[in-house]
Amino acid sequence: MVVLYTNNNGEFISLENLHIAEKELKDKNIYVNLTNKCPCSCTFCLRNTKEMSEANNLWLDREPTVQEIIEEFEKYDITKFKEIVFCGFGEPLTRLDAILEVAKYLKNRNSNIKVRINTNGLADLIHKKETAPLYKGLIDTISISLNASNAEEYFRLTRNKFGIESYDAMLKFAVSCKKYVPNVVMTVVDCIGQEEIDACQAVCDNIGIPLRVRTFE
Repeated sequence: MVVLYTNNNGEFISLENLHIAEKELKDKNIYVNLTNKCPCSCTFCLRNTKEMSEANNLWLDREPTVQEIIEEFEKYDITKFKEIVFCGFGEPLTRLDAILEVAKYLKNRNSNIKVRINTNGLADLIHKKETAPLYKGLIDTISISLNASNAEEYFRLTRNKFGIESYDAMLKFAVSCKKYVPNVVMTVVDCIGQEEIDACQAVCDNIGIPLRVRTFE
């Protein structure tokens, strides 16, 4: 079960399976794989488009407990890490309580450690409440997948279970996070074309959140 992993030239490397020397982890991002669950079934998701090698497969046979995650972190000097990122094949914020518990543990160990969540931004719909206030003091960055410049295209791409209203809910979540999280960013992949990227930039400009264009793997 891959709980903690890092990325090396696009390859997912399990910290546990490969027994990486701690010196090799200096200044690397460390990712926390929490769940397979996701309310979306995105057309471009790696779950649907790319087979992972068995040794580095992020698909979980079961979800790790909070204690198991903490025990994995106990093996390392987290002050060496550049950033700790809740990410994986599933939507991390489906396990909101687990993220909050682990983030509290991390901040207690080192208040300066940077903690990020990569999310689809649908946490408020998942949990049927405003979640942003819970991140205050625990999460340094929220990175939200914008995916599209309008509700219709967003729903077509994400095929999420909440319907077309999910787009506005995602934008509302992003704006809400600005009040409690130091860094909020929205992302799109570069393969959507410059016209759509420009339209997404306009959406982000309207709500005052920066847009990052990332490479599609």
